Amino acid sequence: MSSGATPTFAFEPSAHIVAADERAKRLVNPGFGRVFTDHMALIRYSEEKGWHDAKITAREPVAMDPASSVLHYAQEIFEGLKAYRRPEGGAALFRPDANARRFNASARRMAMPDLPEELFLESIRALVRTEKAWIPDNEDGALYLRPFMFASEVFLGVKPSAEYLYMVIASSVGAYFKGGAPSVSLWVTREYTRAAPGGTGAAKCGGNYATSLIAQAEATRNGCDQVVFLDAVERRWVEELGGMNIFFVFDDGTMVTPPLTGTILPGITRDSLLTLARDMGITVREEPYSIEQWRADAESGRLTEAFACGTAAVVTPIGSVKSAEGQFTIGGQSAGPITQRLRTALVDIQRGNAPDPHGWVEQVA
Repeated sequence: MSSGATPTFAFEPSAHIVAADERAKRLVNPGFGRVFTDHMALIRYSEEKGWHDAKITAREPVAMDPASSVLHYAQEIFEGLKAYRRPEGGAALFRPDANARRFNASARRMAMPDLPEELFLESIRALVRTEKAWIPDNEDGALYLRPFMFASEVFLGVKPSAEYLYMVIASSVGAYFKGGAPSVSLWVTREYTRAAPGGTGAAKCGGNYATSLIAQAEATRNGCDQVVFLDAVERRWVEELGGMNIFFVFDDGTMVTPPLTGTILPGITRDSLLTLARDMGITVREEPYSIEQWRADAESGRLTEAFACGTAAVVTPIGSVKSAEGQFTIGGQSAGPITQRLRTALVDIQRGNAPDPHGWVEQVA
């Protein structure tokens, strides 16, 4: 399947479309990741044929042989992005080309075949065009898109698979965090790490998230919303949350975020906020920041704000940090002025309520 021209996706309509009135009920309060649309995108890969059989088809269970490679060797990657309802109608994507590039970077790290970027992008566009009625019409509503690829060869042996399935499913979503709290609380895990140099920290693979679950459970037991990981070598430098990047804001108006050294996922929201902050004249440094310095700066008042960011959580203020050594709070434990300014700027571009100077938004439906 050539990437030179716009790929064509066959359409196989679902025989079990959710009725409009039932869909409307589900969209009133969809939560996150529990309400799914009628269709999905699917493309197959084999070493003999390359990428082939691209289609939009009914969302349904996947039949898998118990010897499918992914079930034994975890050769799997995924992405996450959103489609937003536009003020003038229709739907738009935010920086899908960046997701396409990161998807292939993850594929290369996991010894999987590249998916031509135009094929990735058209799979997203075609699904959004089909399912735009599933976008909730409320302040936080969006259609969350989950492209993923996994090894499907029926073979027990430690080698890269010769066959893969690429799919995109869509989920109607609202706010990621529940309860309306003004900020989230973090637990600093000392026992567990997310990634080590030379590992898969920069790839968006399921194994990274699987290893974070025990630490997230530790955070929950200690009354915190999320876990924050330190580096694997010194257990000192702040890296990221279980599924979000992190920023620190200081009393002189400058910001710091941990550098991308191979152990941290290069978040697209992170990159967008770096650009927006610099557009605003804010000095942002990508440099290591230790847990000891974090506590000292919070207690002295030098650190005035901190926030987490990601596709799902958007921009979320961090109010308190807890560990075995004690607890400290940040600012007023709510969104500070820079956090709020950056969130508003990002969301307004995503939803078409502000100019898009960087050409990040693509209208698709």
